[in-house]
Amino acid sequence: MIPVMRPLLGEEEAQAVAEAVRSGWVAQGPRVAEFEKAFAASVGADHGVATSNCTTALHLCLYVLGVGSGDEVIVPSFSFIASANAVRYCGATPVFADIDPATGNITAETVTAVRTDATKAVMVVHQAGVPADVNALRTALGGLPLVQDAACAAGSTLYGRPTGEGALLAAWSFHPRKLLTTGEGGMITTDDEELAARMRRLREHGMSVSAADRHAAGRAIVEEYGETAFNYRMTDIQAAMGLVQLRRLPTIVARRREIAARYQELLAPLGLQTVRDPEYATSNFQSFWVVLPDAAPPVADVLAALAEAGVSARRGIMAAHLEPAYAGHPHGPLPATEHLTTRSVILPVHHDLTDAEQDTVVAALAAAIGVAAAAPAAG
Repeated sequence: MIPVMRPLLGEEEAQAVAEAVRSGWVAQGPRVAEFEKAFAASVGADHGVATSNCTTALHLCLYVLGVGSGDEVIVPSFSFIASANAVRYCGATPVFADIDPATGNITAETVTAVRTDATKAVMVVHQAGVPADVNALRTALGGLPLVQDAACAAGSTLYGRPTGEGALLAAWSFHPRKLLTTGEGGMITTDDEELAARMRRLREHGMSVSAADRHAAGRAIVEEYGETAFNYRMTDIQAAMGLVQLRRLPTIVARRREIAARYQELLAPLGLQTVRDPEYATSNFQSFWVVLPDAAPPVADVLAALAEAGVSARRGIMAAHLEPAYAGHPHGPLPATEHLTTRSVILPVHHDLTDAEQDTVVAALAAAIGVAAAAPAAG
């Protein structure tokens, strides 16, 4: 079976993790601090705050903005359900905005259409690694806070700079489906020193002095707990892996962009819409999605046919408002969201995908939707 995704992991990661274990410091400690600095620098941010995963990172972002009961946060339905769930964790209401069908991202126009007096913040998702037009959103929002869900976007660029640079708050994921993985894990990046300091306390039960800092002090320090907080910490074991992965990231992005370009060439004769770079950005192609023609069989049948041909694929990006967890949740018309989520599939993309495997994927997809495939592109 050709896998839809496979993380690029090797002996360097294994050795880094082993060294962390041998050090005796396996919880949040010096390697987490080093990873925070290195990752923040890689996206042009002043501060990094490592967390247990991207969902907890999103929750902290909204929490420190004061989002709470009675507030609304505009968010795309076209995203993994964690984006909307983080709003609910704060007791607020997610308000679903539609998307640009070419990028899968919310736009200034779709956000403006659902903004109300109760809107406290907007969460933009750089879906599948394709950056949203953040400048246009900022202009439309005025001073309304914009949180960037950059879970999939490590290695993408926006206006020629790293995605997330200049963000008030950006949240990142290091799940194995992402290009850079720590198994589980997340990060918040920001240029705001006070927000960063508060989020570091909040992720560690609200401690005034972290466990690592107390240990490094060499003397007894009694910490204080100024507010009810959370346990959202990353471990040094995870950070050790993350530091190695961060060094690999440019190579991983370059390889994925090669694979995506070849997919686009192979799929063009089939007349299928595929994910592409917007004019203002470059994608890391965390996922490669393709929209099925209206005459093609249902997505479930296409996925079954691909599996029978030895290809592991996935349904397109989910739509939260169609899931049972959000049954009855009020929302306006979401035509682009519903079309993409019900008519798209995600094809295999990973560092070790060969030309022959790509040819197999495209041939299997063509057969599944009843379209003649073109001859394989030169490798």
